[in-house]
Amino acid sequence: MKKTDTNEYFVPTYARTNPPMVKGKGMYVWDASGKKYLDFSSGIAVNALGHAHPEMIKTLKDQGTKLLHVSNLYHVQPQIDLAKQLIANSFGEKVFFCNSGTEANEAAIKFSRKCAGGMSKKKYNVLSFHEGFHGRTYGALSATAQEKFHAGFGPMMKGFYYAKFNDIADAKAMLRKHDFAGIIVEPLQGESGINAATTAFLKFLRTWATKHKIALIFDEVQCGMGRTGTLWNYEQHGVVPDIMTLAKPLGGGLPLGAVVCSKKIAEVIKPGDHGTTFGGNPLACALGTVVLKTVAQKSFLRSVNANGKYLKAQLEKIAKKNDSITAVLGVGLMVGVRMKDDPKDVITSCKESGLLLVKAANNTARFMPPLIVQKKDIDKAIEIFSQVLTS
Repeated sequence: MKKTDTNEYFVPTYARTNPPMVKGKGMYVWDASGKKYLDFSSGIAVNALGHAHPEMIKTLKDQGTKLLHVSNLYHVQPQIDLAKQLIANSFGEKVFFCNSGTEANEAAIKFSRKCAGGMSKKKYNVLSFHEGFHGRTYGALSATAQEKFHAGFGPMMKGFYYAKFNDIADAKAMLRKHDFAGIIVEPLQGESGINAATTAFLKFLRTWATKHKIALIFDEVQCGMGRTGTLWNYEQHGVVPDIMTLAKPLGGGLPLGAVVCSKKIAEVIKPGDHGTTFGGNPLACALGTVVLKTVAQKSFLRSVNANGKYLKAQLEKIAKKNDSITAVLGVGLMVGVRMKDDPKDVITSCKESGLLLVKAANNTARFMPPLIVQKKDIDKAIEIFSQVLTS
């Protein structure tokens, strides 16, 4: 029988390899051949509680027998429960649910423009920052200041401008040139290789946005929900945005995004201004309440902090012995190993040895395990990574 290459069925948006993954448990996943992998990718920061978490399985069964979908013309209890949790555990006063990070950023851009429209018809521009990543739909893509993502898909949307990340002078110069409705920034850039915003930079943006009545949007799609050791990364800087976008771990593995915002932002949005068919799906929201309830516990966040520091320290030990590593970056369990050369072969070899990592830009290998990771799991990952580097 002819061996099938399953890639023949798909538009080639990903360079996937066989065999397919078939099951997971805790920190591990298995492929169809029975091979076991230690998962330090978390589905790209999605599986915060690992795989087949008992409480999530129970919630899937319970909600799955009740209601999978109704229109957003009606209330559903899981949506109400999760919105209450998000508001109780953040600066937010209102929530909009959607399906993904890019949809959350699209909504945030629209909300910021609607707010500004009442002040001036010219006040519609959006500022974002080089090496940021906000999604692949046209508004979010236009806000993504990376030419490699724009190539072949131009022109980008009107009204988007870029400044250098962490460069106050460059941001100020750009902000003076146009009338802005919104400023969108990742407080910790993920796709570009774990680049952290400085507190001074974020405080400058907050001060300028307040003075000039601009909506400040923090994209915490990847760095939010406990990933960096606090529930939200903005807490580490003491800078509160007007809008925060969330997704990835929020739905426990099912598609779910959210815009968390102030009443001032929400009050300009009227029925019909924006919408979604599937956003706030009852099953995803039910899972989201489990994830947020668990991750928001102080003891859980202390564990993320402790294990993140341990992971980073072990990687720094390897870096001291291996000149192929130029830096170890990040905070909590969002850690990047910056290398002199493209880490593709290293990541491939790690997979062959049973460890899943994620590549990022600037020659970075991302270590983003489920937030339930323990030191024994970190030790195993470090052992495999070290052996791959030395081989």
